[in-house]
Amino acid sequence: MADATEIFARLKKDHDKHRELLDKLLQTSGDTKEREELFEELTKELKSHAAAEEQALYSTMLRKPPTTDETRHSVAEHHEIDEALNDLAATDMSEGGWLTKFKNFDHHYRHHIEEEEEDHFPDFEKHLDEKDMEHMRAVFDRRKEEEKAEAEVTPEKKEDAKE
Repeated sequence: MADATEIFARLKKDHDKHRELLDKLLQTSGDTKEREELFEELTKELKSHAAAEEQALYSTMLRKPPTTDETRHSVAEHHEIDEALNDLAATDMSEGGWLTKFKNFDHHYRHHIEEEEEDHFPDFEKHLDEKDMEHMRAVFDRRKEEEKAEAEVTPEKKEDAKE
């Protein structure tokens, strides 16, 4: 099988950036410009990363029966992450409920990326060949940049925020 270290290192680098943004956001309070800017950056990073990861890696892994279940699990979690981000965007940042929701989101997102890095990526690597690697190299960075340019921070209205 091909050496997939390169693509997984690229994904982990993104995850490390996400952890850094999460840490910074946890240090903010209230409806401040800093919190708004960090949340916008985090949202665009996560949405673009997920779209690129799905098109580059997960589309490849869905074609490999031994990894189908893990792949579907991660893609489902991406959908949950996207919904949680939209809910956070629709919640007033000045309310204590926002931080409570964010801490819950932080916990679930960190679990997701740890599961990818520790369980899924090592399993996936066993099933990748050079053709898969070429596809992922060609797709990931291009797709991430396209998605980042299009990512919306708050497609929901405040009245749609979950209680």
